[in-house]
Amino acid sequence: MNSHTSSSKQNWTQGGSQLLQQHCRACGHVWYFFRPFCPACGEESPEPTQANANGVVCATTLVHRAPDERFKALVPYRLVLVDMQDGMRVMGHAEASLQIGDQVHCEIHTLAGQPLPFFTRTDHEA
Repeated sequence: MNSHTSSSKQNWTQGGSQLLQQHCRACGHVWYFFRPFCPACGEESPEPTQANANGVVCATTLVHRAPDERFKALVPYRLVLVDMQDGMRVMGHAEASLQIGDQVHCEIHTLAGQPLPFFTRTDHEA
């Protein structure tokens, strides 16, 4: 087991409330899906780091058929793919009005009883 899965930083995919990425101390590579090794160089024990929670919507869909009973109460709901400022791509739930090209911010919300990324539009106009 990776020593970082039980650390104080816990990714939403592990039941936590943070959007984390992993960083290889050996080669500097950064990635999103947690692994016990670096996918670029194979170095073990990568370091979890806080991800930049801002990005741009690159794809969106409105879901009308829930995948299971837990999500039926949410239908219809919007799913988006977001290119994050750190270079990773994250899929998550979103405000219904989001469109491709919108600037967004990610927080972890509890939906259907589990932590999931949720994106909201950010206002970059002054």
